[in-house]
Amino acid sequence: MKSLLAVLVAAAFSCSFPARAGNLVDVGVIDRDTGATLPTHMHDGKLYVAGAPGHRYAVRIANRTGARVMTVLSVDGVNAITGQTADTYQSGYVLDAYQSTEVDGWRKNMSEIAQFNFTALENSYAARTGRPSNVGVIGVAVFREKQRPVWRERDEKIASREAPAQPPMAADAAAAPPPATALGSGAAQAAKSTSAPAGYARADSELAAARPMPKPEESLGTGHGARESSYASYTSFEREGSAPNEVDSVWYDSYRNLVARGVIPTPRPIAVEPQPFPNQFVPDPAG
Repeated sequence: MKSLLAVLVAAAFSCSFPARAGNLVDVGVIDRDTGATLPTHMHDGKLYVAGAPGHRYAVRIANRTGARVMTVLSVDGVNAITGQTADTYQSGYVLDAYQSTEVDGWRKNMSEIAQFNFTALENSYAARTGRPSNVGVIGVAVFREKQRPVWRERDEKIASREAPAQPPMAADAAAAPPPATALGSGAAQAAKSTSAPAGYARADSELAAARPMPKPEESLGTGHGARESSYASYTSFEREGSAPNEVDSVWYDSYRNLVARGVIPTPRPIAVEPQPFPNQFVPDPAG
């Protein structure tokens, strides 16, 4: 088989919980403005997360296996590395055994990305490039590596179908400065969430029927945000086969839209019943 080349970028580690736990990789979505891993909601066999309009986000991919894998990342039906309409045979990120990374944006070159951010559908990168049909879903196609002698590196890698025009760049994670807005690791990232406000619970059926459902707003997409540093170089990767070994998908929209669509149950305030003995003594009337 033809040997594939891959791009190598610095990996970021996190202990946050995944949105999609596959057999080969875990996939999660992190709000970079809050540091929170977005909670997931299962509906009709699909996993959803609620994004906050205007917030930057990252896709976290963690290799669960003891061998290298290649992950082709699609955002809104667009390859996050090449900008092509996504297909599984295209370029993808390569992870070493048990390695994880946070992909923060669209790759512009070997040293920069344009940030992922939640924005109105019409402002999404896919819509602005004439491809709005698949806005609202993140996909990761995973490939095992063909068995051969394995060499190890500490960094994330991106695999491409063909060799680049320029010579492969040497992997040197120590020499590459960290991204300007890189996230820290640890449980603090998941301290906040976009779940329903505290103090609310499901009310009785009469109250639920009387409360109107929120009206939907414009759907969310992923914008082409500000540029930031993200260093990369090339490595080799040969896929085990032409079809992916696993495909993991996470759908997203605003919290309000997911409530309106029934993906997230509508929060209901607890009904307050009149109390026969609210106080022990008779107070003076007001005025």
